Amino acid sequence: MAEDLSISIQGPAPTQLRYMILAAQREGFRMFSRLLEDLGLTPPQAEILVVLEDFGPLSLRDLGGMIVCEAGSPSRVVNALVQRGLVARNPDPRDRRAVLLELTPAAHALVPTLRQIETEMDARTSDLLEPEHQQLLAVVLRNLLQGSRGGLALDRRFAAWRSGQPSTVS
Repeated sequence: MAEDLSISIQGPAPTQLRYMILAAQREGFRMFSRLLEDLGLTPPQAEILVVLEDFGPLSLRDLGGMIVCEAGSPSRVVNALVQRGLVARNPDPRDRRAVLLELTPAAHALVPTLRQIETEMDARTSDLLEPEHQQLLAVVLRNLLQGSRGGLALDRRFAAWRSGQPSTVS
């Protein structure tokens, strides 16, 4: 059961809050990494596979506009996935100069396991936070992310998820 949110924070609250957010992110990353260990994937690789499953094929630019785990360009992570035979680069039928990224059959076979891992991560979060605390935290984090690269990536991805269509990154 989650602790009462009315805890007292001593000292410089903004600094502590910043480190709490960083610590929570790192703990989540470590937990996700442990769950992915048997698949030999990193959290950024898993995120790219799931996004390509949900919205692919995508250009590298559109993919980069929808992911959160990888800062900057996802090309390094995509290269590793291509080398492992999980992502294919194919010519865009609308523009032969452009390349679209899509999952290979081997990656499609991994997706159900990735979905199970995501479900386990979600369950762990739900076990730690009451529903009203989850809602409050979501509102607070959305406010913190307003206008940031990560916030914009989340907006694109989940707007596209709701509509079932990838959005073009501008």
